[in-house]
Amino acid sequence: MTETITTTRISVTRLAGNIGAELSGVDAGDVLSDAAIGAIRDALLDHKVVFLRDQHLDYSRQVAFAERLGPLTLGHPTLASPPEQPFLEEIDSHKGGKVNYWHTDVTFADQPPAFTLLHAVVIPPVGGDTIWANTATAYQSLPPELADLADRLRVVHTNDFDYAKVFGRGERVDPALEAAQAEFVSTVFETEHPAVRVHPETGERSLVLGGFARSVAGFSPQASRDLIRILQEYVTRPEQTVRWKWREGDLAIWDNRATQHYAIFDYGSAHRRGERVTVAGPVPVGVDGRPSIAIKGDASAYYAGAAS
Repeated sequence: MTETITTTRISVTRLAGNIGAELSGVDAGDVLSDAAIGAIRDALLDHKVVFLRDQHLDYSRQVAFAERLGPLTLGHPTLASPPEQPFLEEIDSHKGGKVNYWHTDVTFADQPPAFTLLHAVVIPPVGGDTIWANTATAYQSLPPELADLADRLRVVHTNDFDYAKVFGRGERVDPALEAAQAEFVSTVFETEHPAVRVHPETGERSLVLGGFARSVAGFSPQASRDLIRILQEYVTRPEQTVRWKWREGDLAIWDNRATQHYAIFDYGSAHRRGERVTVAGPVPVGVDGRPSIAIKGDASAYYAGAAS
C-alpha cells in the first residue's frame, strides 16, 4: 500500500522581485497529498517558476508528479522521446539540446504546454545556468499606448528557422546541433497567436513572443521584426528575470503561459542534461476573446497523452 505524504509545511522563498521562488520541505518523488500539490500550484502561479533542490526522481516518479498538475503531452511534437518514455524530452547538450535563445515552449503549436518540469541530471562544473522572464509583469510594464497596440496584434509562430546556424558558436556548425535542427523541423508548424493572452487561471495578461515568433499578421517583414523586437525587449529586461544556478537533482517547474526562458551556453564541451515533462495547456485566447489558430501542421499526436 502506497503511503500518501500529508505534510503541507512547504517553505516558499522569493528569489527576485518579479519572478522565481525556491520551495523547500517537499520531494516531488513522494506521493504527495492534494493539499501539498495545491500549495505547489499556488506558488507556481504566484511566482511563475519554482525550484526544488535534491529531488529523488526517475522517469516514472517525474511523470506521476507532473500528472498531479494536469494531463501530459508527449515529449515533443517533432523530437523523438527515449524508448518506453513517451512523455519525456531529453535536453542534452551532446545531442544538440542547447536551447540558448529566449523562448516559450512549443508556441509554434496551437496548444503550448501549461507547465514545464525540468529535472537536472548532469550539470557542468561551471556554467549552464538558466534565466526565466515574467511575461505578465513585462506586459504590465508596457506604456499604455504600446499595451493597447499589443492587445490587438496577432503573431505567427513557427519552428521553421535555422537555429543551428543562427545560434551555433564559431565558424563550424556542431554536427549534433545540425542533426537536432533537421529533426526539429521534420514537420513544420505555424500558428497565429494573440500577442497578448489572458491567463486561464489568474486572469493576467501576458505577452506571447519568444524565439518562435516570426511575423505580425498584416505587417511587412521589416515592420514585423521591429514590433516583435520592441515588445520582446520589455520581456528580457533584467527587472523581469531570475537566474538559477543548477545542481544535479534540482527540479524547475514553470508556468509556460506566463514566462520565457534562456539556457545559457557558457560551458564549452562539458555535458549538460535535463529531463523534461510538460503538462498540456489550452488554446491561448486574446484580450478580444479570439483563440489561437493553427495554420500549418497537425499537433494532435503531441496531445495524445492529454487525451489518453
